Amino acid sequence: MTSRLLSGSALLAVLIGLLLPAGLVGAQETTPPAEPAASVTSTGPAAPVAEGPRPYASLKRPARLRPRPVAFATRPVTAPPAAPADIPQVPVATAAAALPAPELEAFVDGLMQRGMVEDHIAGATISVVQNGQVILKKGYGVASVKSRRAVDPDRTLFRVASISKTFTWITLMNEIEAGRMRLDGPVNLYLPEAIQIRGKNMGPVRLRDLMTHTPGFEDRAMGQLFEQDWQRVRPLNEYLRQERPRRVREPGTLPSYSNYGAALAGAAVANVTGKPFEQLVAEEILFPAGMTRTTFRDARPWREDLPAPMSPALAADRSDGFRWTPLGWQEQPPEMTGQIAPAGGASSTAADMARYMMLLLGGGTLDGKTVYSPRTAKAFETVMYRPTPDAAGWNAGFQDIPLPGGRRGFGHAGDTLWFHSNLVVVPDLGLGIFIAVNTDTGAELPSEIPSAIISHFYARPPAVPVSRALNAEDARRYEGDYLGTRRAYHGLEAFVGRIIRLAKVRATPDGQLAILMDGKSTLWNATSRPGVFQSVNGPEVVAFETAGERAVRFYPNGGWAAFERVGFPYGAGLLTWVVVLSALASVATLAGVFVRNRRETRQTPTQTRANLLQTTQAVLWLIALGCVGVFASKSNDIAAVFFNWPSGWLVTGSACALVASVLAVVTLLMAPMVWKGGRRVDSWTTLRKVAFTYTTLLYIGLAILLGLWNVLLPWGG
Repeated sequence: MTSRLLSGSALLAVLIGLLLPAGLVGAQETTPPAEPAASVTSTGPAAPVAEGPRPYASLKRPARLRPRPVAFATRPVTAPPAAPADIPQVPVATAAAALPAPELEAFVDGLMQRGMVEDHIAGATISVVQNGQVILKKGYGVASVKSRRAVDPDRTLFRVASISKTFTWITLMNEIEAGRMRLDGPVNLYLPEAIQIRGKNMGPVRLRDLMTHTPGFEDRAMGQLFEQDWQRVRPLNEYLRQERPRRVREPGTLPSYSNYGAALAGAAVANVTGKPFEQLVAEEILFPAGMTRTTFRDARPWREDLPAPMSPALAADRSDGFRWTPLGWQEQPPEMTGQIAPAGGASSTAADMARYMMLLLGGGTLDGKTVYSPRTAKAFETVMYRPTPDAAGWNAGFQDIPLPGGRRGFGHAGDTLWFHSNLVVVPDLGLGIFIAVNTDTGAELPSEIPSAIISHFYARPPAVPVSRALNAEDARRYEGDYLGTRRAYHGLEAFVGRIIRLAKVRATPDGQLAILMDGKSTLWNATSRPGVFQSVNGPEVVAFETAGERAVRFYPNGGWAAFERVGFPYGAGLLTWVVVLSALASVATLAGVFVRNRRETRQTPTQTRANLLQTTQAVLWLIALGCVGVFASKSNDIAAVFFNWPSGWLVTGSACALVASVLAVVTLLMAPMVWKGGRRVDSWTTLRKVAFTYTTLLYIGLAILLGLWNVLLPWGG
């Protein structure tokens, strides 16, 4: 659901790297490894045993440039699409052999146990289906640390977050098939007036735009995407009315993953059918598919203005969510998502998700019951939007996922604060894989398991990857700072977004591209296609769009955003240097109050007032930096950042910076009179006038930059 909106405290702590001088922030110590988790196993009927390729070459998890992929549609087993000539692939048989259940379980056990220890994951669950059979269904670790309740793949409910959107798209496509809604129809036609999309200066947002995450909305999450207090949960339509995002671009132009857009689609379907969304999903999908332990309802007390809560029987089997700390796992209060249920409200078991994958692989039919039509199944497999021919695209709400061996999958990933999940369906193999974990540090494991399984059994990676080195001229075309489109565009959240959505692209001495984003660096090899780069660790592809001799944007794997080139004055380097120099100037200004000799204290009345103003600014700037520093130091508690947004520390820092900026303008206007001075014995020395002017100009530059970076808006969290 968050789709790696924040991947941990390191993302928000980047604020300190920009706003505090180097060396003022200490790195966190590495925590000791957790003990291997216990497991509960439940394995379905075994598929015919077939010998697979040699063991997976490496269990090292590559860094990701995308939110993790996930689930999809169907077709008979066929040959995979051909891979580009310059990307070596191990040949794959045109008829895929069924996975051998015992070998699959042993292989997955190794991946899971290693990943859970390294990433301190308390509990996980997985299911794998192929050719209409469940060939692996298993739980690992615990669902409750206090009671030591083990994860049961048949009973334990995990939050599946944004995988919920795939259910929403099924209900939407059913209404389109029935003729009650049109794919290219404006969504406002199907919404109550109170929550209709506003903006007369932009084109109408279509249902198609919602399904491909191109509605043109900014993306806001802080303080409203999740709730801990059930009394703060709002009805869907009320949430959509109160949290309406700004429109920042024409619909259908650039991708920007939107939870709000998916929730809006759910509200439209509910309005057309006249049924609450939770009831609609249960009647159209969950009941016919036999998914008796899947629900879109929160575990909370009854409230008249909200949909009915989760049943006590299901609530008793929910997995707790955990945060890993130096003292071990800390159980966290349940995350309430009822206010945005169509975008991320579902909870399910591995067994139920196995049935869901068989439904997707079966073209919408399971156990003789049809949930959606063959035409809809085809739409889930067909790319509906792709920003460039080589970029990742969106089908009818599902991601198009490159997989080892040149194969393609379809699916969706999901993230809340504590739960991470992934659902991938590979029609060519008749294969579906679902995995979920219940700990904040476990984001990487679900993203890696599907590719690892396919690589091990169907597409052994080449021993020596082939790379095409960039020359210096080509490197300059792509190097630069890029800012993601999936972010807020106003208020303090926009400031945070400008930091956590900033990507740096640099060329390595070996002629590869290094992309630093989300606190991680990934390496990419050039391919024969201009502007297209493949990950050195897998099949993921990044596509650059150029204008003239320069790349202007790139599209990371997954299609969740575009990254647009930014330069002066939005480069992080400029802001960092101005902040550091301003901090040093502030310290020097305050030090001068105490160390300046008597002769230098002679000054005119105007200079006296100017000195007082500049000293006040120095104090305010240092307070602002200190407040931001405290905010960043507390950002290791991600829940506190979300639920207490905007932080009092951040608001105070912003207010101090705003007042200091206003005083800087006043001081600049006084500068000519300061230089005019009075008699030589009653005025500042030339050196002090120069220092005063330098500091004033530095503060003015900092104020301008902070204004452009949305820092000076304490009232607009």
